[in-house]
Amino acid sequence: MKISSLWLCLLVVGLAPEVRLAAATESSVPATAYALPTVDLSTDTGRQVVIAQGTDKIYQGHPTTVLLPDGKTIYCVWTYGHGGQCGPLKRSDDGGRTWSELLPVPDSWRTTRNCPAIYRLTDPAGVTRLVVYAGEGADGNIHRAQSTDDGKTWSEMTSIGLPGVMPFCTIAPVRGGQALLGMSNIRRPGEKTEKRSNVVVQSLSTDGGLTWSPWEIVVDLPGLKPCEPGLVRSPDGKQLLCLIRENEKRVAFYMTSEDEGRSWTKPAPLPASLHGDRHVAKFLPDGRLVICFRDTGNGSPTRNHFVAWIGTYADIVAGKTGQYRVKLLHSHKGGDCGYPGVEVLPDGTIVATTYIKYRPGPEKNSVVSVRFHPKETDALARAAEAKP
Repeated sequence: MKISSLWLCLLVVGLAPEVRLAAATESSVPATAYALPTVDLSTDTGRQVVIAQGTDKIYQGHPTTVLLPDGKTIYCVWTYGHGGQCGPLKRSDDGGRTWSELLPVPDSWRTTRNCPAIYRLTDPAGVTRLVVYAGEGADGNIHRAQSTDDGKTWSEMTSIGLPGVMPFCTIAPVRGGQALLGMSNIRRPGEKTEKRSNVVVQSLSTDGGLTWSPWEIVVDLPGLKPCEPGLVRSPDGKQLLCLIRENEKRVAFYMTSEDEGRSWTKPAPLPASLHGDRHVAKFLPDGRLVICFRDTGNGSPTRNHFVAWIGTYADIVAGKTGQYRVKLLHSHKGGDCGYPGVEVLPDGTIVATTYIKYRPGPEKNSVVSVRFHPKETDALARAAEAKP
């Protein structure tokens, strides 16, 4: 699949009516919006594992993770500096309890920047690769590196021909595994104002994530800045749900697709309990969802901190608040946290990883994970709800 040099024209011309989206307005948040129980694990240091310690000079930022099929090997990739240089990579062989030293990667990784994202992707022929995408190489395009031996060795970073400061924020198999749907955000094409707007875009790959089709705009909300989408498939497999960060009013939206991403509903506001940045959703063994994100909710008692939401897929599409939330880590630097990796181990343990200034002092942000099990937090949420 060749990447067309006319991608910009394709962005502007010929958008289907169902993706010409009307502007959204900020709605007031009722006092009951955060009435669901909140479990606070942020002071329980026994749950915390520091993957990369920040120092007074080194800022560790923007991690993502991937769990291998053995249920215990996890890779974590991140940056030095806020939206900075890519390159650091570590592996855990015990489900995130301990981590390796920095792993060797090609020097070309350090020529890319901004929020590297690691995925395990399978092509239509059944070949599986680990792929790291990174934003903003020297050519302004997204770059990728791959491993065909489960992370033992890695290729150089090479351009995929799609422009973008951010790499793919989310990738999901679609159309019976014959394609991958990748989504991210870019600046609105052609806009020259100093404060440019974002649009959410998508692309298809039919070769396991090696090459991608030109960007297609799927969300454009004038006056707002939608970005950093996150995909999750419905339990019956028939619907795709996309969670969307909004960077202007600090709310959040969702939309759904019944046709494998060919078209989408107009974005609708998420419940206030899910107002936040960079949602990553995973199913629990009992069928519920855990969604981790940076809390940005207006009036939220955990605003600016790293949180998890527990509820069902049906809660989201019905506009319900969910079951409860968990404060995972306290940010000692305001809203400079989030961008999580979220893995669910075979026994149901959740390993949620983020970058955060997790304690006072001169140290800059660190990459830290928190381990918790839904059975524990379910009990704590019931106890919190029972308090008068």
